Amino acid sequence: MLVEICCDGLEAARVAVGAGADRIELCTDLACGGITPPHEILDEAVTLGVPVNVLIRPREGDFVYNDSEIHHILFNIAYCGNVGVNGVVIGALTDDGRVDIPLCKDIVDLARSYGLSITFHRAIDCTADIMEALDDVLSLGVDRILTSGGAESAPEGKEIIKKMVKRAGNKAIILAGAGITPENATELIEYTGVKEIHGSRTGLTKLKV
Repeated sequence: MLVEICCDGLEAARVAVGAGADRIELCTDLACGGITPPHEILDEAVTLGVPVNVLIRPREGDFVYNDSEIHHILFNIAYCGNVGVNGVVIGALTDDGRVDIPLCKDIVDLARSYGLSITFHRAIDCTADIMEALDDVLSLGVDRILTSGGAESAPEGKEIIKKMVKRAGNKAIILAGAGITPENATELIEYTGVKEIHGSRTGLTKLKV
């Protein structure tokens, strides 16, 4: 079981690494769902000793982006590629709640050009039809998809997460996240069949097997 810890800044990341996190998702302003960290934080992230995936999100709120925000997204992916972090965490939607395939393809192509790992984030939980969105994201060729199964928390969305794991097969990893605690993680893992979990509680690292 791989445990990814979501960290709001470098100090939280260092604590997570000390606790045994396998991978870090690095962001700032976690209270609003997280946004892209400043570049000086990214410069330090590569020294943490574990793979670091950086959230690429220009602002809080929805995942429908204008031209200026798209420029910000692409610029930060290129910066991540040049700094040498492990990967990026991305996602974009259309006004009608579908995956913005043309934009996401451009994002994925750029990230791949730098050899970055790619996670599609919980924008998928905000789509009009999560299983249709899953097929769209799989067509992009991402490495993993972070999801709560469209629910407030992963334990609440476990039925959908289980279906997503089955549907994704070996095309992409389903990374369960949101509301996962050391107390509910084992049941969620066993029920859904996920191989990776994501959360902000460092106690989750004790569940690694």
